[in-house]
Amino acid sequence: MKIVFTLHALDRMNKRKISKEEVIDIVRFPEEILKKKGKYYAKKNIIRANVEVIYEKENYIKIITIYYL
Repeated sequence: MKIVFTLHALDRMNKRKISKEEVIDIVRFPEEILKKKGKYYAKKNIIRANVEVIYEKENYIKIITIYYL
């Protein structure tokens, strides 16, 4: 499935030094996932921190934001 990143998400990834590959891995293989109001909240522990990725899914996945927990 196609994955697109919002400018906001790209900015947050840059500030937090999180790569696109890491975000894609979190979305594809989360340790925990919740769905609230049409948005998905995928959580995963990457080497340096616990990270949550918020995205929407329709015909493609749109990454909205990324942050450390």
